[in-house]
Amino acid sequence: MIRLSTDKGTIAIDSNVYTNIAGVAASNCFGVKGMAVRSMTDGLVHLLRREAMSKGVRVAFHDDGSISIDLHIMVDHGVNINAVGAAIIDEVRYVVNKSTGTEVKAVNVFVDSITVD
Repeated sequence: MIRLSTDKGTIAIDSNVYTNIAGVAASNCFGVKGMAVRSMTDGLVHLLRREAMSKGVRVAFHDDGSISIDLHIMVDHGVNINAVGAAIIDEVRYVVNKSTGTEVKAVNVFVDSITVD
């Protein structure tokens, strides 16, 4: 949790806020099918529904007030994975910083699966 002090009081931003913002920003990028999670029971990668997409995002807080974000995604077949990853990193860093004012130290993108329609 990040706490921001102002002259009018304190603002606390929970990790759920960051996971939701980052999940939506990543899902809106071209070529991203959605957020992914690996099942502990069968080891398969599953596509998350919109309301559970934060399970595919992990946020780490740093002592200097910045955060690092890990994203687990599924991409569409035929897209340039390097270009999609770079677009996700830029978009998530921008949207999280714009929405919360928090510095994003790193965005790590893990492509867990490629879907074929």
